[in-house]
Amino acid sequence: MFEFIFKRNGENTGVAPAATETASSAAAAASAERREQQTQQAAALNGDEAAAVALILQSEFAGVRLQAAEHVRSLPRLEQVLQAMRNTDRRVAKLMQSRLDAIRYHEAEQRKAAACLELAARMLADEKLTPNQVAELDRQWSITTADAAQAISFASQRMALDARLQAQVQLQRQMIDALAALRQLPASMEDKAAAQAALDQYAAQFERCQQDAEQATLPKHLLTDFAAALNQTRAALAAGQAKVAASAAAAAAQPAAAAAATESAAAGGTAGPGAAGVAGVAGVAYATGASDAATTAAAATAAAVSVSAAVASASPAGRPAKAAAPDPQFLSTLDALEQALEQGLLHAAAEHDKWLKEHKAKLAPAVTERLNHLRAELKRLSDWARWSGNVSREELVKVVEELPALGLAMSELAKKVGSMRERWKALDAVSGHAPRSLWERFDRACTTAYAPAAAHFKQLADERHANAAKAQALIEETRAMAQAAAEGVDLKNVAAAGQRLRQMWSRLGAMERKEKRKLEQAFDKALGQMLAPLTQQRKIEVTRREQLIQEAEQLQPTERHALDLLKRLQERWQEQAKALPLERKAEQALWQRFRAACDAVYTKRKEVAHAADHERKAHLHAREALCAQLETATFSGDDKAQLAAIAALLRETASAWQHAGTVPRAAEARISQRYQAAQAQVQAQADAIRRRSGAAQAHALRDKLRLCQALEGQLAPASAANGAATAEEWQARWVAIPKLGGEYEKALSGRYNAALALLGSDAASYLAQLEANRQRLLDEVLRLEIVAGVDSGAEFARERLKMQVEVLQSSLKSGQKPQSATAAYLQLCAMPALADDRTVSRIEALFRRIGGGER
Repeated sequence: MFEFIFKRNGENTGVAPAATETASSAAAAASAERREQQTQQAAALNGDEAAAVALILQSEFAGVRLQAAEHVRSLPRLEQVLQAMRNTDRRVAKLMQSRLDAIRYHEAEQRKAAACLELAARMLADEKLTPNQVAELDRQWSITTADAAQAISFASQRMALDARLQAQVQLQRQMIDALAALRQLPASMEDKAAAQAALDQYAAQFERCQQDAEQATLPKHLLTDFAAALNQTRAALAAGQAKVAASAAAAAAQPAAAAAATESAAAGGTAGPGAAGVAGVAGVAYATGASDAATTAAAATAAAVSVSAAVASASPAGRPAKAAAPDPQFLSTLDALEQALEQGLLHAAAEHDKWLKEHKAKLAPAVTERLNHLRAELKRLSDWARWSGNVSREELVKVVEELPALGLAMSELAKKVGSMRERWKALDAVSGHAPRSLWERFDRACTTAYAPAAAHFKQLADERHANAAKAQALIEETRAMAQAAAEGVDLKNVAAAGQRLRQMWSRLGAMERKEKRKLEQAFDKALGQMLAPLTQQRKIEVTRREQLIQEAEQLQPTERHALDLLKRLQERWQEQAKALPLERKAEQALWQRFRAACDAVYTKRKEVAHAADHERKAHLHAREALCAQLETATFSGDDKAQLAAIAALLRETASAWQHAGTVPRAAEARISQRYQAAQAQVQAQADAIRRRSGAAQAHALRDKLRLCQALEGQLAPASAANGAATAEEWQARWVAIPKLGGEYEKALSGRYNAALALLGSDAASYLAQLEANRQRLLDEVLRLEIVAGVDSGAEFARERLKMQVEVLQSSLKSGQKPQSATAAYLQLCAMPALADDRTVSRIEALFRRIGGGER
């Protein structure tokens, strides 16, 4: 079904590689040109977002898209590029997403800052500004990042809020200081006109405070106390003025009263009627509503005289009564009350005042005035504490009412409600008891907020009881399995059951602490009884595992069968682990040791193999050097020297190749082929030299053989009569032919010298020998043709067949190795004999076949 693919591939095989490379080069050049052009466009954008977006959408180069993306800043453009590049260019999409996140974060922070500014504006417009509101505003602004304009606006509003708070503090401080001074005013009544002027000044200040812009923030009790202090001070000043007038009238009437008393005593009357008369006068004066100074003075004088008379009648011997000295503990408690007020410890001060009220005593006027002053200060501070406590309680109620909407965790919610109740109790101890309506509101809010936590904790308690019941059932199951294990069961099942029971126990959940401790002790006892046989057997298994570890540690990594032994040890380990698993911690520890021992063997073998690889690579480099030496070898000198050099090089490289050692298996075939090719190349050079030398020797041998045959032919009388050459000419022709090597030169030289010596003399016997050797020469030539496999011609077929039979029979009878072709040819060259042209041509054919290559 895929024939079309192969067909298409086959059709394209005719495309020239040059054309393909040209097309690829043209495409690469066009791509580089487009990249350069788009890079220049990206560099020239200069903040043009529309052009940058267009370039990003149409460019196929990631670097150009990223460079153009640096110019995209607006929100819609960022969203457009992000949508297009989300699955195309990760870097551009990531850059766009980061900028979008930064813009959205900045907008969110601006909205938070705007909300803070709006809240600050509402607080400035609110009549009752509290420091808690300003602190909350500062906290919200501190976690908000705003721009410069918003920061400037907030700073101005914050300064206005600070100004209002400062004005509130100054107004309250003025009221408090004025109230303290107003309360001290009746104590200094010497200058009545100055006291009246100060009173008028305080009254005017009170009016100004009531008309102040921040008067709504003043505590209500402070205004009430100031108004009451004003009235008390006015009454005290009026009473003081009346007392002064009465004192003056009494002083003026004292002489007349004394004279009347003298007269009455002389007349024998008693003081009672006189006093009654004076009282009656005073009563009449009061009843008539006399308003002039004289009448008032008279009444005051009469009252003073009556009081003096009463005191005189009540005191024995006419002496005035003295106030009893107060108890020292009373005075120490009074000092403690004063110290508590100075330190602001209202609770302790209230306890001291309670003790003083329970232990009443007659006090001196100074002590009474001190006690009254301290109680007034205690009342003032208590009023302040009560006011601040109610403000704090209102904040607590508000916080508790907002708790359900926060979505807190149950534990955190319970802690929060508990801390709120503790703070309420602390306020009761410091600021006194709260109004009942406020307490009921706080209690309802706490109950409502705590309701989810209460339900949650009730559910947890029910779960704890259920978990305790499950734990008891699990303990009973463990005891039953312990009894079965004592009777004998499969320890592997016991181990699995123990692990299962531990897991079930760990998943039971929470229980009551005391109950959980008892249940855990019972479960551990039952589980220990069940696992006792397993524990004993596991000790034996640990010993076996230790033995396996020792065997693994004692393995010699360099041994040939180390891996097989290690594999068998691992199989034994797996069998033992499956037969009886140990505790997880012990199993893991033993396995780590066994694995470390196995890893040590593998590591050592790897190191050895690595070293062997290095060694084989070194051998490979050595063999590559030998191949390179053969491939680049050059030889100089004559043929003999070159052949000697080639033979020496081949011997040396062969010896070095044998001693080079093994090479990597992957490179063995390649380097062997290279070596053989290099060796064949050098051998080819030697063969070429030999062929060249052999061809020269063959020509020289042929020429000398021909010269010998021609010289032998000249010995015949017919040849001598036809203008034969002289001995000197023959010698010159012999010397002109190159000297032969080996036995050929010796054989031909002997034949040549023998014929040359008979030149010009009677050579009849030698000629007879030459003629006699003619047939022998033909037989030797025929024998050599048979041995060399050269065709002898049709005319010699019968003789050739006959000779082949003879040669075979002689070789079979003698059992000797037949003579070599080279030795036979050497013998042929040394044999003096007459030969015709046909025989000469046959000899030259044999020579071309044998060639002298075996010399």
